Amino acid sequence: MSSYLDAFGNGLWALLAFAVLLGVIIAVHEWGHFFVARRCGVQVLRFSIGFGRPLWSRLGQDGTEYVVAAIPLGGYVKMLDEREAPVPADQLHRAFNRKPVAQRFAIVAAGPLVNLLFAVLLCWLLFVAGTQQLAPVIGSVAKSSVAERAGLVAGDEVLAIDGVAVRSWEDVPLRLAARVGESGDILFRVRAASGEREVALPVDAFMHGREDGSPSAEIGIAPWFPSVPPVVGRVVERIDSDAGSVPGPAAGAGLRPGDRILRVDGLAVSDWSDWVDAVRASPAIPLQVDIERDGATQTVALTPVAMTRDGVTIGAVGLVMQTLRWPEDWPREYVREIRYGPLESVPRAVAETWERSVLTLESIGKMVSGMMSVQSVGGPISIAKGAGATASLGPEVFLGFMAFLSISIGLLNLLPIPVLDGGHLVFYAIEAVRGRPLPERVQLVALNIGVALLLALMSLAIFNDVMRVLE
Repeated sequence: MSSYLDAFGNGLWALLAFAVLLGVIIAVHEWGHFFVARRCGVQVLRFSIGFGRPLWSRLGQDGTEYVVAAIPLGGYVKMLDEREAPVPADQLHRAFNRKPVAQRFAIVAAGPLVNLLFAVLLCWLLFVAGTQQLAPVIGSVAKSSVAERAGLVAGDEVLAIDGVAVRSWEDVPLRLAARVGESGDILFRVRAASGEREVALPVDAFMHGREDGSPSAEIGIAPWFPSVPPVVGRVVERIDSDAGSVPGPAAGAGLRPGDRILRVDGLAVSDWSDWVDAVRASPAIPLQVDIERDGATQTVALTPVAMTRDGVTIGAVGLVMQTLRWPEDWPREYVREIRYGPLESVPRAVAETWERSVLTLESIGKMVSGMMSVQSVGGPISIAKGAGATASLGPEVFLGFMAFLSISIGLLNLLPIPVLDGGHLVFYAIEAVRGRPLPERVQLVALNIGVALLLALMSLAIFNDVMRVLE
């Protein structure tokens, strides 16, 4: 029962984080349109966060109806427009379609641009407040991997990748992601006790066609983590075995949170990985486990249940480790504090937003050209999972994810696809050059194509989400 309650609680937390995340980003986007429209003298009829049936609405003194609707997957700003409904003669000067093309261009462009400015603001806040991140130190190198063959070793501190400075481990997969689908050498600059050196990692169509996986794991490196003590953090009452859902052996043996595992069948257990290895290697095999509880040692007997994972039968007992507190339980030399002054943070926030924007646009280009799998496209389920995961890691991680998503939504809306803001901007640019709008028939055909493309993209994202859930 507790596993179901945990899953329900995690799902509820993810939904709440998802609602906050999208609600804020959508509100920022629509406020951009709203703000510039008002400054251009356009009457805004409705400012809506979400689509569908209104859950809350209020008519402002400015004549705008403010709405929060049931489906939180977008929003809109409805403006006075002769193309949608008749406009009284005395209000024609406030109609969107009567405004000069430059003002219409500015109103439509404001939404995506404010998303990008919002990302700059979030990055600035994070730089000023300071974040503590894991040092970019390689903890392990996989055997026969690209990294091992190139000469990277455990203990190397990554200073730069392809000439771009690396401040923390968070930057490592980000820099590697920029090379997805490419061939050639990925240049690492690392520092060890013997000094600094350059290491070239040759790749061929790096992660081409891969929809999941970590870029750092792909080349064979993993970050340094401290040894996790073999202390029980949580006991799972029921677990899924080959025989179905069964009582957890650990719960049946009376193990409790806080118990320290000392020995398994007489062999010392020094960290949690030793315990995991012993259990996984003993499906349906009785174990004698020595534990320490409240300063006293006692022995319990338990038999791991058998479960098959990726074609291999392993044992499981239903224990979750006591997680290390970040950063309290990490050695200080492996913690990097990223903090700058208020003025210094401004250009750094702009540069951070620019780098993320370039990476996003390059990723879109690689998917269009086939260098990157379209299966990497995520939809609302992926966003909700990311929102829940980052929110549980702390406000600074959640705000960082919000900045990245705000960039993605801003750039997506700037794509030259009819229906999106970018498509309308193309229409206005053509109108500015021609001196008159495109024929309505041409615009209608383009909008229908845009709707089809957008529906295809949404279908792909939802399909990918469902397939990830089913895997």
